Amino acid sequence: MRKILAKVNDLLIKGETVDYVCVQRKPVITISPDAIILTNRRFIVARPKLTGFTFQDILWRQVHDVHLSEQMLGATISCLLVGGQKVSLDSLPKKQARRVYAYAQEIEERMIEERRERSLEEKRAGAGGVTVQTAFAAPSQAAAPQEDPIAQLTKLKQMLDAGLIGQAEFDTKKAEILRRM
Repeated sequence: MRKILAKVNDLLIKGETVDYVCVQRKPVITISPDAIILTNRRFIVARPKLTGFTFQDILWRQVHDVHLSEQMLGATISCLLVGGQKVSLDSLPKKQARRVYAYAQEIEERMIEERRERSLEEKRAGAGGVTVQTAFAAPSQAAAPQEDPIAQLTKLKQMLDAGLIGQAEFDTKKAEILRRM
């Protein structure tokens, strides 16, 4: 674990801290275990190779969901990414896997809220400016020109056919238009 932690500490960026390390423990012999390293910014999977380590860095905002599956001799942590990719690590000690899971759930809740806020901001930005009309219009603007009664009846019939209004409402509005003619 110290070897993994020393390598990971070299990868940390300014302000990033290692919060938890979970090391794989195979049932028989574990010569070079894989590990999950949780930082305040990333979910890192470290896999030892003959010539060193490979690290798979996953930013927390890319994590969609983390699952825990416990078996008789250990546990599996599966990390589903926003794009649909899945990363998993098995043969983890159950106690360590539970801590990884609990930590990931806390981060997931924060990320869900951040994604929701970002989505709202994008929708607001996409909506553009809002035009507000005041109720106090100039006298010359107050009397807007009347729409052609035939056009009004045609629109009314289209609304009825589309199911936007009921027959009773159609009949009432039709009578109003015909009275104004």
